[in-house]
Amino acid sequence: MSSALLLVTELPVGERVDEALAAWRDRPTAPGSVLYRGLEAPTLLELTPLDGLDALAGLDEQWNRQAKELAELVVGDVRRQVLRFVEAPKPAPVGAALPDTPYVQLRHVEVKPRVHEEYLDWRDGTIFDVVRTTEQVETFLAYHSLLSTEPGVMFVSGFSCDPEEYLPAFSSERYGEIARYAHARFVTEEGLYTRLYRRVTEGA
Repeated sequence: MSSALLLVTELPVGERVDEALAAWRDRPTAPGSVLYRGLEAPTLLELTPLDGLDALAGLDEQWNRQAKELAELVVGDVRRQVLRFVEAPKPAPVGAALPDTPYVQLRHVEVKPRVHEEYLDWRDGTIFDVVRTTEQVETFLAYHSLLSTEPGVMFVSGFSCDPEEYLPAFSSERYGEIARYAHARFVTEEGLYTRLYRRVTEGA
């Protein structure tokens, strides 16, 4: 079952991604954390399920130590945000808070507050219908920002096939019509992006 909150941590590492990855892995991690590396940019991503905001208190010392250890390997500061779980059109496996797939995609969109409730109703029969009927999408979790400088909706989509096989579901003619309507009706001018990541496994 998905946790109430999700901590998303991303680190831009530039050309020294392998060194940064080794340093990142050589440190204690919060229970349930999963580490990924970016497919489209040299970044590291960690997803950490949280039961509540109190869980953040125990991570502060770890964050400070990590910042010092990685300072010479990164090209920018750590990006962190806390997301609140909303719903799961395709839930994670039983007993898991996150996808157990080799790949995830983060899909972010900022929705205009005055149409937010309308958007929630609309997406169930459009975006979520595509997700539910697309075999390649194995897990699809919907969140909303709670503490973030990037406010809005965040989808965590898990898949096992090659990205080239996964991506056409979101570039079809039907999805294009959905996206055009969303842009016109619900979406702000900023805050829209998608990013692909591969899970880091033992020895990888």
